[in-house]
Amino acid sequence: MSSERRVRVRFAPSPTGGLHLGGVRTALFNFLYARQHQGDFILRVEDTDQTRFVPGAEEYINECLAWCGLTPDESPLKGGPYGPYRQSERKASYRQYAEQLIKNGYAYYAFDTAEELEEQRKLQPNFRYSHENRLQLRNSLSLSETETQQLLDAATPHTIRIKIPTDETVSFTDMIRGKVAFDTNIVDDKVLLKADGMPTYHLAVVVDDKAMEISHVFRGEEWLPSAPIHILLWEYLGWADSMPQWAHLPLILKPDGNGKLSKRDGDRLGFPVYAMNWTDAKSGDTTKGFREMGFLPEAFVNMLGVLGWNDGTEQELFSLEELIQKFSVERISKAGAKFDFEKAKWFNHEWIKRSSSDSLLPQIKEVLAHHQIEAEEGYVNRVLAAVKERLTFVEDFWSQAAFFFLQPVEYDLNAVKPKWSAEKTVFFENIIPSFEGFSDWKAAELEAFFKEAIQSSGMKMGELMMPFRIMLVGGKFGPDVFQIVELLGQNEVIERIKRALLAFNA
Repeated sequence: MSSERRVRVRFAPSPTGGLHLGGVRTALFNFLYARQHQGDFILRVEDTDQTRFVPGAEEYINECLAWCGLTPDESPLKGGPYGPYRQSERKASYRQYAEQLIKNGYAYYAFDTAEELEEQRKLQPNFRYSHENRLQLRNSLSLSETETQQLLDAATPHTIRIKIPTDETVSFTDMIRGKVAFDTNIVDDKVLLKADGMPTYHLAVVVDDKAMEISHVFRGEEWLPSAPIHILLWEYLGWADSMPQWAHLPLILKPDGNGKLSKRDGDRLGFPVYAMNWTDAKSGDTTKGFREMGFLPEAFVNMLGVLGWNDGTEQELFSLEELIQKFSVERISKAGAKFDFEKAKWFNHEWIKRSSSDSLLPQIKEVLAHHQIEAEEGYVNRVLAAVKERLTFVEDFWSQAAFFFLQPVEYDLNAVKPKWSAEKTVFFENIIPSFEGFSDWKAAELEAFFKEAIQSSGMKMGELMMPFRIMLVGGKFGPDVFQIVELLGQNEVIERIKRALLAFNA
């Protein structure tokens, strides 16, 4: 392959359901490689399996990529010079290549019915259509030319299968794994063209990668067993010189490392595996996504970027721009990467801390609206700045900051009552007029005054600071007490002290 060849990579999902985080990581690694090499990132929708097609899935894929900031240069939505970008719209282009393979002796017509193949599977539990049995089955290799032509003339339903050679080794250099070799004797004669005229993945992916001038293929490790079929097709179609370079990405594993992470694992362990909410059109069931759980796209992308890759340093937090700069195929691990939801939450917490209050404001407003709260934007911004470092998810804003918008309904009386005294009541009753006379309602001045008042009272700091927090908040949580005092404002703080004293002395 010429070193001058333009980098063109593709993300090629099937529109069959929610987008698994492994799929998004594949898209991300493709995107990073393209951007790093000033190349093109293409979205191609592989919808050749019409039995599994799900309405709305393509739009969902577009929305996921947009949320993550992985904008394709060419796609069904955007178009481009190598379109169409849906395989179903390229249907006419596939049969000619399948027929060419037959003509050149690399493929054959197979007339076996689904029932006949099912019967074979019953007879042979590990049945596979291959060099071992192809001459005992109903195809153009076992039938005469005349019989084959008669079946074709009668429009007999048939598939076209690749004729895998015997006793050969197919090898290639994987960008991640190095040299990989396959014995052709253990490779099936896969279907290339189905009876409905639609190509299978194997034929379509090669024809489309050639047509779209794809230079590098980043795809999941689960496609490794299919690699010999694809390499043979590149050779058999006469395109070996323009074959892309291959990189098979490590699997994302279950948290315990035993096997590939699945939706079932997420359901069982209580975390999402889809980028966004996915609603099953048939059952109506909604599977929760990272976005709706409150993950920031920056955190989600960062988490995926370091799942199976690192830059060789201790750095863990990367913006998309930093990932583009530092990404290298050499640093992708060969081994599977265990998914750790606690670590994923840590990334989100860190990115919330890094984010400006302004950038988080739209989501915070949604949280407040959900609780029927309307508040002035400047106030919300100041509250957010006070509690931001305590949030793992944007939704945590309510549990951490509700008291800034609503007076406590309940108080942690167990923390107050055992050590409550008339002396403490008097202290807070005396604080009220002092607070009423305050002209400069600022945290630093209020803290200095309050601590001086405690000292004058002869009581200890801890004896009064905790009850004061509970008066304002309802419990033993929240940011700095005097930050709360300043934000709540003079009238609200006085009102809350009065209400709490009634509860504490009841």
